[in-house]
Amino acid sequence: MLNMKNIQVIDGAINASYSIFAATDEEFSAIFPGKGQDIEFSEDFFRRAKAETATAIMARIWERQVDKKKVVGIHGTLFYGLSEKKKFYERKREPVIDWRFVP
Repeated sequence: MLNMKNIQVIDGAINASYSIFAATDEEFSAIFPGKGQDIEFSEDFFRRAKAETATAIMARIWERQVDKKKVVGIHGTLFYGLSEKKKFYERKREPVIDWRFVP
């Protein structure tokens, strides 16, 4: 069996499900190319990888939804339609928020 990494997909829909999908190492590296990168925005991925390639990668990943109750770790987060969040994820790496300073 291939080594798979879990990607949580978060979109701007009011009924977003925060689904988890499995990606091969190659697919994961295409989406998250930076050293230690675990955050990406769909528009950045599609622009970098070119729409046709990105669409093919995502078509395969969409077929591999993982039951959240069985997930052991989330390796990356892919945001769809939430470019306004980029200011919070400038480094495209977790962690982003220092919870000690949140009231």
